[in-house]
Amino acid sequence: MSIQSDVNQSQTLYFLRNKMQAVAVISEETVKRFLTYSELIPIISSAFGQFSRGQDGGVVQPVRMMVPVQKHNGMCYVMPCLYDGYFSTKIVTFFKDNVDLPSHNAYISLFDGTNGAMRALIAGETITAKRTAAMSAVATKFLARSNSKILAILGTGTQARSHFLCLTSIFSFEEVRIWGRTFSKAEALAKELSCKPCESAEEAVRGADIIVTATSSSTPVLKYEWVKPGAHVNGVGACRSTWQELDPELMRNATVYADSMEAIVKESGDVILSKVKNLYYIEKSQDGPIVIFELL
Repeated sequence: MSIQSDVNQSQTLYFLRNKMQAVAVISEETVKRFLTYSELIPIISSAFGQFSRGQDGGVVQPVRMMVPVQKHNGMCYVMPCLYDGYFSTKIVTFFKDNVDLPSHNAYISLFDGTNGAMRALIAGETITAKRTAAMSAVATKFLARSNSKILAILGTGTQARSHFLCLTSIFSFEEVRIWGRTFSKAEALAKELSCKPCESAEEAVRGADIIVTATSSSTPVLKYEWVKPGAHVNGVGACRSTWQELDPELMRNATVYADSMEAIVKESGDVILSKVKNLYYIEKSQDGPIVIFELL
């Protein structure tokens, strides 16, 4: 097997060639150059609708498998899906203690759904960051109040940055606040994004219209008494059954929406530990004083 590079219109692709097939390997730089929120958000919106209809929508997507790497405080997720003539599997590793490497690393393998031939291997870090933010954006667009003016982001990592870039592309905020456990990190990200750094989570979320929790906390960082009536919360970080970002009282006093009913009750610590029972897809509107979108 040989590797041949093909440079065309500033897009670098690599082809692994053998007698059977050609596989395109698409780099992280290429994904960053061509994947935009303006194109991604409508695609995610359509995908929500198709997924909610199950096989009638042409989607076969089992609940993802998680392999814990306890010795190094990490995990690996395997996420298969069949849709529109293609079969894909995304593999994501998450090592929260990484210092000189990204906490998330990911690749997506793409196969022809008609014959199983592999067609592409795609770098998945940017796709993962933008996909998650775009999901929050779709939910926020449908569920949050249209006159929302203040955005609060709890977290200072990749998802905090991607949610800022995505949400500010569809809302005109008057103020954006950022909080992190380490104030110097909040200050650095706030300086980069021209936002307001906050020394406490309470300071960040008091009076906020839209709140994003993008941490990997095992204990709640967002308290019920801090959240104003009518606020919209995107819960991003509680992707394990033992992790928890949102106060159980907040969960029980809000209308909670989910991207996947089957997955959320098995994996989301916010849902499991609060024992909240009433969950909705975003296409089913339910009135409530506070709205939460919980996603994995």
